[in-house]
Amino acid sequence: MSSEHLWYIPNQTRPGHRGDDVVEGHNSLETLTAQAEALEAHGWDGALLGTSWGRPDTFTVATALAARTTSFKPLIAIRPGYWRPANFASAAATLDHLSGGRVLVNIVSGHDGQAAYGDTEGAQADRYARTKEFLQIVRRLWTEDQVTYQGEYFQVTDSSLELKPVATGERRHPRLYFGGASEAAERVAAAEADVQLFWGEPLDGVAERIDRLKQLSATLGREHAPLEFGLRVTTLVRDTAEQAWADAEAKVAQMREAGKRAPDHDWSRATGQQRLLALAERGDVLDDNLYTAPGRVGGGGAGTTWLVGTAEDVAKSLRKYEALGISHFVLSDTPYLPEIKRQGDQLLPLLRG
Repeated sequence: MSSEHLWYIPNQTRPGHRGDDVVEGHNSLETLTAQAEALEAHGWDGALLGTSWGRPDTFTVATALAARTTSFKPLIAIRPGYWRPANFASAAATLDHLSGGRVLVNIVSGHDGQAAYGDTEGAQADRYARTKEFLQIVRRLWTEDQVTYQGEYFQVTDSSLELKPVATGERRHPRLYFGGASEAAERVAAAEADVQLFWGEPLDGVAERIDRLKQLSATLGREHAPLEFGLRVTTLVRDTAEQAWADAEAKVAQMREAGKRAPDHDWSRATGQQRLLALAERGDVLDDNLYTAPGRVGGGGAGTTWLVGTAEDVAKSLRKYEALGISHFVLSDTPYLPEIKRQGDQLLPLLRG
């Protein structure tokens, strides 16, 4: 199975996301398109477009970038609370058709101030039970001609999509990515997702979770193709290891001086984020070059831990994750545009060689 290598495009209202240096027009169509075009030119398969309430709408941004590119695959983060499943299935099938089968989907179920957009908070078990129904309905609408589904959270009756997603070879519909480290999240992933995404945990933690999810898939009687696994992590690459570590430490010092967590998301309540923050207790550097210090000074999500070093150092570490069963990689560093080019030219050839 060939690996997939994606980046991250910061569709943010505020400039300066994780130290990015674009300020004027940072979220303009021109700036975002330049990043998507650079991804195509420097060997990347596509990019994750994140979601949280208050950001520019992720699906709209993905549609605009797909229209401006030819091979770029948007990994579109969406929330069941934003969308009804049939509406989303239709929108995604339409974009998949118009883009020639380039759509990827990342389902997000964590906390997000749901009341702000008319959703309800609900207990964790309810959120993930709703997500399970959402995934089931979307997948069925993409692959079946007539769907009736009566769930606790969603219902459709005699529902059909005249326009289906692009189906070529083994691909029947856009790949469904999913995150989450809680027991409830893992049960949904094991049964219904196509790809489980992990944050940048050490190798032993990732190996443990892969093993658990495989066992859980068997226990739950998974009906789809085997679950695949992905890694979302910051990769800080420089020409020498000394320069990489000096820059990493300088970035952490800047974050410490700023003295606040990045404003794009409240990570503190998520089980996966708590796992990442706990890693710092084991040391500043785990495995060969997994840097945990950013989590102590406000790094969240994929910015909590960084793989640091030369392209060869980082590629070696990513290959170890690949040996565990990781086949989807979502990488990033800032400034975004220069790092798309640097890591596309220096890191990707080592991963694909």
